[in-house]
Amino acid sequence: MDNTQQDKWDIALDAQLTIIKQCQEHNNISSCLECDKLLQCETRDKYVINVYESMNKGSGGGFEF
Repeated sequence: MDNTQQDKWDIALDAQLTIIKQCQEHNNISSCLECDKLLQCETRDKYVINVYESMNKGSGGGFEF
């Protein structure tokens, strides 16, 4: 695969990033950290999962830092 092409994980991440930015704009905030729903937000949870999946490219595992 050509390095200039996005893989399916990067495409999913870009889509979720668009959704989260729209949510922030709708709520007049610049960061999810400013939101009252931060810890119960399904949109942010999906974004975090997409970030992790784009980093590990589907190799599995958990959030082990």
